[in-house]
Amino acid sequence: MKKREENLLNCVIKEHIRTGQPVGSDLLAGKHGLKLSSATIRNEMAELEKRGYLTHPYTSAGRIPTEKGYYFYLENFLEEKELDKKIKNNLKKVKKQFKKSPQFLLKEIAKILTESSEGTILVSSQPHDVYFTGLTNLFSQPEFREFGLISHLSRVIDHFDEQIENIFTQIDEEVEVMVGRKNPFNEECSMIITKYHLPEGSKGIIGILGPMRMDYEHNLALLKYIKELLNRPAA
Repeated sequence: MKKREENLLNCVIKEHIRTGQPVGSDLLAGKHGLKLSSATIRNEMAELEKRGYLTHPYTSAGRIPTEKGYYFYLENFLEEKELDKKIKNNLKKVKKQFKKSPQFLLKEIAKILTESSEGTILVSSQPHDVYFTGLTNLFSQPEFREFGLISHLSRVIDHFDEQIENIFTQIDEEVEVMVGRKNPFNEECSMIITKYHLPEGSKGIIGILGPMRMDYEHNLALLKYIKELLNRPAA
């Protein structure tokens, strides 16, 4: 892919993550350091669509990223992000407050994750033992306002425990990103998930489920910090 096409794809994805709306050439012209005319941007976006990185809803002239586009973004443009100090301090306080009660600790951390990630949070200490919160975050996203899709997502959520059993054996120790069809819960969503180990010996998985246009940089920073915090011996 040419450098100009890479930069344009990066801009489309970042703009779509920010707004949740299809991105048009007029919006991009002059933004993000793109010194290109609207006509040139339209031609480049059409080429990116032909190659499978972008698509467009039939009701809009703007483009949105495809699963292939998101993976290109994750592999080439993702930047390490430092987690906000306020969020870190809140998580540390919860860890200290509930250090002798792992079950309550994980639920309180899930609540903070829900607010900070704007996603649905799953926590499981063992297969068939699943706690999730933040469903309103998922259903309030513009992508999921169609009744049919909401109904489908609801059925998926009803079977979280069945999927969790498979997830336990599939993921390794690193924080993992699953986009679209690689996400076992729903191909319309993305999942960032990892295993955790508590100092007293218990372990499990914790993850953020959200739309494919989730803020990957922020949510990865969240889960990486939480993984490290949970693994750390209590002060």
